[in-house]
Amino acid sequence: MMQIRRSQERGYADHGWLKSHHSFSFAGYHDPAWMGWGNLRVINEDRIAPGMGFGTHGHRDMEIISYVLQGNLAHKDSMGNVKGIPPGDVQRMSAGKGVMHSEFNHAPDQTTHFLQIWIEPNVKGIEPGYEQKTFADVDKRGQLRLVASPDGAQGSVSIHADAALYAGLLDAEESAELALDPSRKAYVHVVRGTLDVNGQRLNTGDAALLQGETQLQLAHGEDAEVLVFDLAA
Repeated sequence: MMQIRRSQERGYADHGWLKSHHSFSFAGYHDPAWMGWGNLRVINEDRIAPGMGFGTHGHRDMEIISYVLQGNLAHKDSMGNVKGIPPGDVQRMSAGKGVMHSEFNHAPDQTTHFLQIWIEPNVKGIEPGYEQKTFADVDKRGQLRLVASPDGAQGSVSIHADAALYAGLLDAEESAELALDPSRKAYVHVVRGTLDVNGQRLNTGDAALLQGETQLQLAHGEDAEVLVFDLAA
């Protein structure tokens, strides 16, 4: 089974300084049909205006991944981390028993465009943690690069969740495949461009939800960037 969710079907919030598309119910957007997929709970596509950001706020018992597409996301947290997250980096914050943090766009003339991803953890009450790694475009070109996993395999960031995240860049004749466990769920999010997902054409912001499938095939990309989640059902 594969279900397509088009970009325009997502929730949307315009706060002036922040424009956000919600793949799943979040804050003021609530749809009982879209509360998550497997243990994937949040994908927010956020655009933060120059000189603006999220003030200090708290999280608990959630694995939070930031994936920056444009600009730079300044991160500061109660663990003592003060980092800038540029495109190509994947940041993982394990909220655990509680963490405070802020996210800001310090650029005077550029919007910060990023994906905020929440995955439900398989352990609760742990010490909060932070990890950030760079994944070069060449390692994602024409293939799916593992960027987050439970055991940090292949140099990915480690998450306390039964999930794996892959990133890929596909254009022209490039293609990629991933074997799927039919007892699990998969989620494909087109970050930019267009490509075929198991024969269905998806555009920027579109997603495919897969269950009971054994194979994922990505092909015929046009300047496509894609994230693929392998998820507990």
